[in-house]
Amino acid sequence: MNATVFIVDDDASVRKSLARLLRSEGIETETFESAPAYLEREAYDGVGCLLLDINMPEMSGVELQTRLAERGQTLPIVFLTGYGDVAISVMAMKRGALDFLVKPADRADLLRTVRNALEHHRRIWAETAIRESILARVDSLTAREREVMQQLITGALNKTVADRLQIAVKTVKVHRAHTMEKMGVRSVAELLHLCHLAGIAPDSDFSP
Repeated sequence: MNATVFIVDDDASVRKSLARLLRSEGIETETFESAPAYLEREAYDGVGCLLLDINMPEMSGVELQTRLAERGQTLPIVFLTGYGDVAISVMAMKRGALDFLVKPADRADLLRTVRNALEHHRRIWAETAIRESILARVDSLTAREREVMQQLITGALNKTVADRLQIAVKTVKVHRAHTMEKMGVRSVAELLHLCHLAGIAPDSDFSP
């Protein structure tokens, strides 16, 4: 999957040089002269990262970071700072920024940092896609199948599930088979793994 680096800096020469460097390495870029200009862009649905200046008119890089967090933004942020902004950058990292570079950034450091940020977001993207796929399968279950699934991942046997849900063992077996088929698994261990990835916990009333 292609990735895009979004460069937000009020200095046109910085935007141009950063874009030229990244594009020479086969990395797609988009540039913005201000934080508000970036906020006007349609939401990006893909792998990428932000190269974000700290000190900008209208809205600082840290303020943009806050706005993006409020929107549920997952793009990793790499701050570009002057020497006097290092303390601010450290604070920004505590708020979720991935890294920061001091201007003028060394070419090798910049490329390494950007590639790390893109790889970081690629992992997040993959994990999100997997989770959404699992949840789509869960959504295909009936209410009773969902109940049976949550009992199965506690490690309960069919008879125990039947007693807990007050249904026949034969009925549990039918729901169990349908659940396994819809979830695309062949064992309770596989089912438990998928539920773990999707953040679905066993029934707390019966978990060990």
